[in-house]
Amino acid sequence: MTQVQPRQPAATASVGATDTTLVVLRGPSRAGKSSLAMALRDRPMSVVGQDHLRRIILKERDKLELTAAVELIDMTVRFCLDHGKDVVLEGILWSQKYGEMVRRLVADHRGRNLVYYLQVDFDETVARHTASSQAAEWTADAMRGWWSGDDRLGIPEEVVLDASLPAAQTLARIAADLDR
Repeated sequence: MTQVQPRQPAATASVGATDTTLVVLRGPSRAGKSSLAMALRDRPMSVVGQDHLRRIILKERDKLELTAAVELIDMTVRFCLDHGKDVVLEGILWSQKYGEMVRRLVADHRGRNLVYYLQVDFDETVARHTASSQAAEWTADAMRGWWSGDDRLGIPEEVVLDASLPAAQTLARIAADLDR
């Protein structure tokens, strides 16, 4: 099988329409991104999950170097927006690896962008992981090696939400922003 070299997706002039919405949910492991995204899906919104595309579709491990996941995530979000879908993009989406792609999506999108960083500290991340169905997959020491902490994109649209708040409260905040 021939290996194709992954690349950062090429910038396009614009994506989506003036009436499409892009919601970006980023943050450390166990911040509640996937649960929030699935709750927003009922609006209806297309959910593009980093882990689903990377781990299930591509069967890739997340590494710091560029992989095909960056390009596939970008193409999937653009495809959905260009077909009139509102989109929730969710994942850790480390700024060092995925930041350029996310910033470009936000800049290229003709519609409304809501960008959230769910802030949660390491001890809370470990506590949530220990109680999860994936607890046996990796240890707290392994998590320490890839935990991203405060990994904001540094763009004006980005709103930091305290992920230690009840999920219903965070969802209500995002829903209120969507309804504005």
